[in-house]
Amino acid sequence: MHKGYRLSGATGLHKGDRTYQQDQVGLFAHPTVSGCVLGVVADGMGGRTGGRKAADQVLLTARQLFERYAPRDEDPATLLREIGTEAHMVIKLTAIAAEQEPHSTLAAFLIQPGGECHWVHTGDSRLYHFRGATLAQRTIDHSYVQSLVAKGVLSQEEAENHPQSNMLIGSLGTETELTLDLGHTRKLEIGDTLLACSDGLWHYFTNDELAAVLEALPPRDASEFLIDKARSRAEGGGDNLSLVIVKVEPLADNRPTINSAFEALQRR
Repeated sequence: MHKGYRLSGATGLHKGDRTYQQDQVGLFAHPTVSGCVLGVVADGMGGRTGGRKAADQVLLTARQLFERYAPRDEDPATLLREIGTEAHMVIKLTAIAAEQEPHSTLAAFLIQPGGECHWVHTGDSRLYHFRGATLAQRTIDHSYVQSLVAKGVLSQEEAENHPQSNMLIGSLGTETELTLDLGHTRKLEIGDTLLACSDGLWHYFTNDELAAVLEALPPRDASEFLIDKARSRAEGGGDNLSLVIVKVEPLADNRPTINSAFEALQRR
């Protein structure tokens, strides 16, 4: 990545139309190493206190392990795997005291000094990597309907609105074997954006719509716009929603011109 860049980030969290909040979100800068950033989204499940406790545990585990992480000496994929496995075990141990069996999704990305990026996920919280207005990579949900897409039973479009779209086949805290998918990109470039978000957000947008917003707006404005638009499209039936955005920007504060795709989305 070119030396003349900066990382600009924001988070967003809203309880939607639910009576309580079970999502949690965090964006952490490394305490000693500049340019090392961790973004985390956790969507808790399992009753009012159970789900929130599970999501809280994911964030607590992520922050504690990240603060002890040595970016120049340790493997980033190992750190992300440890966050998932340790949070998984702690959630299982606290299940006895919860109202219901607690679970949580996990979507986390780790940006290394110099621009290498690694990520981990389980469940249906997603990670997106956009290069400008183009989707470069996206995680594949650990859900029942996504398994039907993989088998050719459903199209991706049919899966998005399937009545069992929220049925997961992978998450933290389950009694079954933990499923963690890891990925990476060798180097982020100026104009790249990373988005981690829960299904309460991504459900209301196409990939192209997300790309248009993230290219047109700085992270804080993009976060507020996406939350407002998701709330409007939910029409009173929205889930908790959470997101983390990190954008690679040039040091010169030259904002991109508003693209036509974003202008069209504003009217929808």
